[in-house]
Amino acid sequence: MTERGSGGPRGAQGAFDRLLGAIEEGELPPGSRLREAELAERFAISRTPVREALARLEAQGLVRHEPHRGASVARLDYAQVTELYDLREVLEGTAARLAAIHASAIEVEILEEMVERDRGLLGDAAALARTNRLFHRQIHACAHNRFLQGTLETMRLSLVLLSGTTLAQGERAAAVIDEHAAIVARIRAHDGDGAEAAARTHIRAAFKARIRLHQEM
Repeated sequence: MTERGSGGPRGAQGAFDRLLGAIEEGELPPGSRLREAELAERFAISRTPVREALARLEAQGLVRHEPHRGASVARLDYAQVTELYDLREVLEGTAARLAAIHASAIEVEILEEMVERDRGLLGDAAALARTNRLFHRQIHACAHNRFLQGTLETMRLSLVLLSGTTLAQGERAAAVIDEHAAIVARIRAHDGDGAEAAARTHIRAAFKARIRLHQEM
């Protein structure tokens, strides 16, 4: 059985998914050294799919390879974070606007249920960080625009490089849930302008919280 090109858990795609997941969950934070042998042992796979996964992550800007140091998880500087959130505000606003136009009644109910579920997770920043990502991906799906979804997925790969979660800051978690609820309310009302405005407000607040976190690190 060959691993090259395999989409299974022991193939190149599986190695890529596991590495990306480890970066996204903070198990491999920015700056972490990425040694093929150690990663192969960690994931119980051979070095070939790990090597291919690292090359793919490097091509997408998530891994940097430096002479005499090897591969490591990339870091975003302040300017890059600012540029990322500028783009995110536009894309998330557009997704919310399209969701207000195209989302079905069932899809809106799912969004509302996600918001209510998150209210029960207050105090668990790690769990809320995961469900926050799922909430935004659900809105992207509700936009029903495959080209926008592709662009948002590319942006998501850069977002995994943000260290830590702003949801552990003071009252930020509760504010995020209220902001999500405001977006969903506008989607429920089929108010495209209102949904986009609510999403943009949410991303601006997230950026402000991210700046605070960046200053503390």
